[in-house]
Amino acid sequence: MPFKKSLRRLVDLQQFDELKNQALNYVLETHDLNAQPLLALAHAHLGERAKALDIVIQVKAQFDLLDLEARIDLAAVYCLLHQLEHALNLLEADYPQAPLHPLLIARLAWCRMAQGRLDEARHLYQQAAQLAPQRLPVWSPLCRLYLELQDYDSAQQALHSAIGQLEALHQQLPELVVKQFTAQFRSLQLELWVAQEQLVDAEQWLETRRHNLSEDEWANLVVSYASLLAGHDKHSAADEALRTALKHYANNLGLLSQLAELAQMQGRTQQTIQLLRRAIRLAKEQNKPEAGLWVRLSSTSLQHAPQQARLAAEKAIELSKALEVSEHCSEIMIRQLRQQGQNALAQVESHEQHFELAEQLFTDLLNDNPYFVPALQGLGQQQMQRGNIDEAVALFERIKQIDPAKGYASLINARHFPDDEASLQRIEQAARQPSLEGSVRAGLLLQLAASREKRKDYDQAFALAVEANNANKGLLKYDPLAHRNSCARIRYAFSRSLYEHRPDCGIDSTLPVYVLGMPRSGTTLVEQILAGHSEIFGAGELGIIPSRIQGLNRWERHVGSGRRYPDCVDDLSPYVSAGIANGIIAELQELAADDKPQAKHVVDKLPHNFENIGLIKFLLPQAKIISVRRDPRDIALSNYFTDYQAKHGGMGFAYDMSWIGEQLADHNMLMHHWGQVFPGEILEINYEDVVNDLEGSARKMLAYIGVEWEPQVVAFNEHKRPVKTASVWQVRQAIYTTSTAKWKRYQQHLAPLTQGTNKAIRPDPINDMLSLPEPGLFSLGVDLYRQKDLDGAELNFKKVLHHNPQHGAAHYMLALVYCSKGYVADSIPLFEHALQRCPWQQEWRDKLIEAYKLMGEDHKAADLQAKAQTKTNTMTHEHDFDETAEPLALLTSSAFVSKQE
Repeated sequence: MPFKKSLRRLVDLQQFDELKNQALNYVLETHDLNAQPLLALAHAHLGERAKALDIVIQVKAQFDLLDLEARIDLAAVYCLLHQLEHALNLLEADYPQAPLHPLLIARLAWCRMAQGRLDEARHLYQQAAQLAPQRLPVWSPLCRLYLELQDYDSAQQALHSAIGQLEALHQQLPELVVKQFTAQFRSLQLELWVAQEQLVDAEQWLETRRHNLSEDEWANLVVSYASLLAGHDKHSAADEALRTALKHYANNLGLLSQLAELAQMQGRTQQTIQLLRRAIRLAKEQNKPEAGLWVRLSSTSLQHAPQQARLAAEKAIELSKALEVSEHCSEIMIRQLRQQGQNALAQVESHEQHFELAEQLFTDLLNDNPYFVPALQGLGQQQMQRGNIDEAVALFERIKQIDPAKGYASLINARHFPDDEASLQRIEQAARQPSLEGSVRAGLLLQLAASREKRKDYDQAFALAVEANNANKGLLKYDPLAHRNSCARIRYAFSRSLYEHRPDCGIDSTLPVYVLGMPRSGTTLVEQILAGHSEIFGAGELGIIPSRIQGLNRWERHVGSGRRYPDCVDDLSPYVSAGIANGIIAELQELAADDKPQAKHVVDKLPHNFENIGLIKFLLPQAKIISVRRDPRDIALSNYFTDYQAKHGGMGFAYDMSWIGEQLADHNMLMHHWGQVFPGEILEINYEDVVNDLEGSARKMLAYIGVEWEPQVVAFNEHKRPVKTASVWQVRQAIYTTSTAKWKRYQQHLAPLTQGTNKAIRPDPINDMLSLPEPGLFSLGVDLYRQKDLDGAELNFKKVLHHNPQHGAAHYMLALVYCSKGYVADSIPLFEHALQRCPWQQEWRDKLIEAYKLMGEDHKAADLQAKAQTKTNTMTHEHDFDETAEPLALLTSSAFVSKQE
């Protein structure tokens, strides 16, 4: 094989470290111009942008001497450097002369995808795959294109083809390469399942893999799964998946790190800090690099604990200087960690307004690496703070040349905007430049809307907000009727009769305080006031309650009950509910332990917990609940002008005025319901009252919680504590009134809000919710079965099936009882029904096969065994081609009989 062809083979195998070494030696020995783009490609893939650009400049000076292959390689370099126009110029010029060149076609497909021309990209990738199916890198983007186009069957077929190619090439490839592509294709399968809402398939496949993968391989799959869930707005499910995995591997750094990232993404600062501290302790115990974790701790602590952030940054620098190349750290990684540590320290100096020192640190970093994006961002943000708009914009423009998405994010996250019209026009022009996001940058338009509002250009501000929100709505899967139906089911499930018939559930802890209400109603301000008290710890927006709800949903899926939250709460026994409640209290105590161990109360201020008051009072009947109210028109406008990044926190309603109106109506009806079920137990606080009478409102809240008055609570803007919500800047200021009655400026634009608020609340009829006379029948039946009390177990399982005839696990357990009693013939229909409800249950299938054989129905046993083997091949062999195929092991009866935690 010619040497340059072997270098391009390394590109196909994604072995860029090896490509860099071999290409560098080859270029030095031969001075072959046509090999230099390959070297540049290796540098670009490894993040060495400056070296890649130096080579590009040299090559461009002798462009006429490049052959076709080298020009295609150069186009790939341009793609990685985000210079799409240059890449397209090269590829489009050569395409007519080489219309069947698979690599040229694949790279042109990438460019079309970057342009948003998905159908053209799909056609080109299909052609490239047909011409060179053995090129493994072509399959992943083709599969993802099908996914984006929602052509799931074609995506699955493409993945099967990719798996087949890897199986065929297995013996010819290094084991490291096989593992690399195996991991890619496994993640793609998870992506397919998540996109199609096939979470049971994904969860059970992950459970199977846990038994025959190494800890790190399996944990990486779970991390990928959690990322996919979060990307589909299932953040509570992602949180629960990671926490469940940590029960198996409590000391896995990858799982813990991802959980911290998920918490930070959702603004849960205190949780993030706790998780990072734990990860640092584990890294030290496992002799793994800690520097990157210290960098993240510094960044997370910056806003509320700059001294902690400084110590963390200094520790990161100290540790990174001591690093040596090892299996855990490459030379590039070490250099990046050192730069990140120095950048973290610069951020601390900037935050403490040591601007000259910070600028020197940023400048030193950029002199060493002019393309280090975090330093460009940090220096740019500092320039914005100091009013040096042109300098800041120039730095952000440099970022956009390196990474357009981060460049735009820097502009979006800048704290201030210029007052002069010329600067606003420049930023608006940048916001309208086409990008991978689409024709506009919605977040930047919302920032411009705020700037226009400050200039009292209210109509123009609202027009920008409308444009931004309409763009964001394309990223959403929000359904107002689905939310209305969900609220109706919550009201139905948490009726007064539930608490009358389940009086012994939950625990009597007074630790939790829940501050809730519509987003942008003033929950952050209220929490900030409360957190100033010596006996109250403000934990921020926590995902604890949503995570427990996801745990309940997961359990119901596993037992095949056909139920989900909130329908299933009537099946929670005192033992189970107490266990869940004690877990919540333990988590709250852990959050407060480091910063305020003497705290008698912990505040969770997740606004949308207004939907979860029923569960909170079921588990924690003594919990204090403060409902924050505000003029609904001001709530609506504040939400409409806030950039929630279209993904996180259940904020899909905020991008449409009529949706906001419907959400307000749903909120009001729920709060009315809770007021009837828990009369006198929920404190209502008006934002306008807090603004007009801060001390009076604070006294009212502290008296409700049951603590003595402390005057420092009214100096809430001086509190040094985490605030990572959209209200972060407001609560750093003293009380002001400019945000009250803001709606009057936009009165002529509020008709859709009024229509949505006044729309008749007509959810779909609730005809499918069961009511169980007593909780825990299934668990009690399992306990009796374990104790050999077959009659008692039979009675309980029959009671379950009387109320829920579709309960898969109850059918299965009753079948086991019949088998134990010798009624094998009677057990068969029960096994069959159970397996129909939960076809992933291997143990249930095995029991049915045994029953068939005992009854002499060998042909049925053979047919079921054959189907089972086919399913096993689909779920294991096709996705784990580097391992011996094993039968699919999903939930066993032991998974059901264990107590819920």
